[in-house]
Amino acid sequence: MKFHVDAWDPSYGVAFEAGGSDGPQAQSSAQIQPDVELPAPAWRAVDAPLGLRPPATVLVVDGVQRIDARVWATDDDGVTHPGVAASYAAGVVRCDLDRGAAAIATTRIERGLFTPFELAPPLVAGAIRYPARRIARGEPKDLALGVQRHMRALEVGVSSEERDDGDLLIVDGPLQERAHLPRALGYIKTHRVEYLPPELTAVVTRLRSGQRSPVFLLGTSWHRFAWYLRLPGPEGSPWAGIVRAECSADLLPADAIALAHLSAVTLPRFASSAYKDPRAPQNLIPIAGLERKLRAMLGDARLLHRALARTAARTVA
Repeated sequence: MKFHVDAWDPSYGVAFEAGGSDGPQAQSSAQIQPDVELPAPAWRAVDAPLGLRPPATVLVVDGVQRIDARVWATDDDGVTHPGVAASYAAGVVRCDLDRGAAAIATTRIERGLFTPFELAPPLVAGAIRYPARRIARGEPKDLALGVQRHMRALEVGVSSEERDDGDLLIVDGPLQERAHLPRALGYIKTHRVEYLPPELTAVVTRLRSGQRSPVFLLGTSWHRFAWYLRLPGPEGSPWAGIVRAECSADLLPADAIALAHLSAVTLPRFASSAYKDPRAPQNLIPIAGLERKLRAMLGDARLLHRALARTAARTVA
């Protein structure tokens, strides 16, 4: 087995890429059921019930991933298979709201050589090993999804280690494979499409700080309950400070609404400030701190790329 490492810095993509890539969707084909909490004609901004307190413990889960090198594996028959050598890590921040303290509770890092080749050996770069992780196809999108799936599985593992009765789990990003976790919220801070029709989107863009939209059922490749919430921050564009939260569609509507109320009294406490974070207020303070820690754990990208290139050169020689 021979390996070749693409000379391009992985952050710039790949020098050769088969097929095209989809751009951002201009229009959503999602299925929307807006009348979970209120009928569509009665949609309005929703305030949290008076006296509702956030949970004593909030767990914030996040993961990071990085392509260390794009790899070409050539088998004994001369057939070349694309792949990526990737590092990914996940962790949990435990926030004790009664004491006003937060600490990183768990971190874990893994690496892998993602390729459709069935018998690829591990790729070794000095003391770092990239075990082979087979995926179905070698298209760039499939390679990226393979890394993402393993990172999310790692997130599920670390979050399950820290659960207590009555806590609230906030996962950075869509729930998807993590929808089975109890008392879990997906937290989406970037909006690429408008899922709601214009008359309901107008309710979202008029939200004041701490207010949320009614809960609705959102269906794409999977279904979940969702709602929008505006975090505290300076005034700006209509979508400034707007985030989307979601929970499992397996919950009763009443339980989903209760989680939505809980999010409205919990998430604003973690909103970041513009002078500290360019993605404020949506990039929550615990998420920003955890991301810095996890990225540091991945190691120096340039050194790893050089070590992988040396290893690949030896296999060719």
